[in-house]
Amino acid sequence: MLELAILGLLQEAPMHGYELRKELTAKLGAIRAAISYGSLYPTLRRLQAAGWITEAAETSATAEEVPALTSRRGRVVYTITAEGKERFAQLIAQTGPETYGDTGFGVHFAFFSRTDRATRLRILEGRRRTIEERREGLRDMLGRAAERLDAYTLELQRHGLEACEREVRWLEELIANERSGRAPTVPDDGTAGGRREDNSPPPPGESRNERP
Repeated sequence: MLELAILGLLQEAPMHGYELRKELTAKLGAIRAAISYGSLYPTLRRLQAAGWITEAAETSATAEEVPALTSRRGRVVYTITAEGKERFAQLIAQTGPETYGDTGFGVHFAFFSRTDRATRLRILEGRRRTIEERREGLRDMLGRAAERLDAYTLELQRHGLEACEREVRWLEELIANERSGRAPTVPDDGTAGGRREDNSPPPPGESRNERP
């Protein structure tokens, strides 16, 4: 999934490694916790070896852009190639179990604006099935083992069940929007990116308290 995220970001503009890290944080939000930044440079080298990105001339990075002790490679600017754009198009069109899990779904969802509607719908429906199965598993576990769980473990399982139920409702709304050709509604409340006023869940990996 890191490959998809990097190629998608480099389609927006050439970036050096530190910029990519910042943009990954901004683009993926809490999902970034599932992505190891230790694999960023190895992935960049692999993408370069495949011919999907190239290294451009170094820029005169300022101290603010590149923190102290950052190595020289942080000032190498990476640019996506024509082959890299084709690779991104292939990755963004993929659907399957790997796109329904928390990390895979989150990364794909972050680039939904560049995904065709049919693919978006397949991913959303697959994600809904995944969360419904998770919800039913929690319900079954609570029904069979609730009396054996201590109060805190029971509360944690109930919290997980409620989160699944909220996400299913959110996904059903998104699916209905896709089928009718509507984009998700962003309230015009004067805040950056809008604010959800309903009970829909946050994106995968993000807690409600982390919202602005």
